[in-house]
Amino acid sequence: MKNQDLGKFIRTHRERVRPEDAGLRTTGRRRTPGLRREELAQLCDVSPTWITWLEQGRPVTASVETLAAMADALKLTAAERSYLFTLAGKLDPAASPEPAHGGADAVLGSLAHISIPAYILDRQWNALAWNDAAQDLFVGWLDQGKKDAESQEAPSLLHYTFLSPRARKLILDWEDRARRLVAEFRADCGRHLDDTAVQPVVADLCRLSKEFAAYWQDYDVTTREGGTRQFRHPQRGLLAYQQTTFYAAVRSDLKLVMLSPLAAGAMA
Repeated sequence: MKNQDLGKFIRTHRERVRPEDAGLRTTGRRRTPGLRREELAQLCDVSPTWITWLEQGRPVTASVETLAAMADALKLTAAERSYLFTLAGKLDPAASPEPAHGGADAVLGSLAHISIPAYILDRQWNALAWNDAAQDLFVGWLDQGKKDAESQEAPSLLHYTFLSPRARKLILDWEDRARRLVAEFRADCGRHLDDTAVQPVVADLCRLSKEFAAYWQDYDVTTREGGTRQFRHPQRGLLAYQQTTFYAAVRSDLKLVMLSPLAAGAMA
């Protein structure tokens, strides 16, 4: 699976880079967008055949030096570079060390001391806990009870965003936010794509949502950053927040998401 994803990821991003942006001169008309395989091979100091095999998903091995050169040639962001190394099964020498895993009680208990909307996501982006402010904001998601009494499944942010009609009404600029959400999820779960807990999430959403399937095939990768989030609440009207995401030092697979209210003027 990772070989196939690695090949598709490289080809997708190769086709997005203009030769002139990579410092290459071009002459005449080009029938395909982006870099040619021969040009990427030149920039990475490898053979075009090797690039072809890599994009075809064959089990070829790439050194960390070649991967670093490829990341530079493809103009990858930090999140995209991390994803490239993860799919190739290599440790990026420029990456920060992985935080240790430990108990989650302290992380979950932190919500009791937060007054603004806040919730905690696990590796599959299920909500493990949230406070009353978040429950009031996210109608159709966090206001449905802690867990379904029969299925015992935690409410999924991805399933809510893509499968709930209420999410499309609540989230302003739904298409843009949904596309970014998929890119953030790909970056977040990149190291766990072979995880039996992550694979069914992706497969299920690709089957149930044509939008998710299309965005997933774009192979966009971005970090889960902060920014303005706007909602059209059915009772409270237009709301705006500044989102911040924290990763717990004791549990690197858990994310604490907080939404700080913005003044009305900030929504313009």
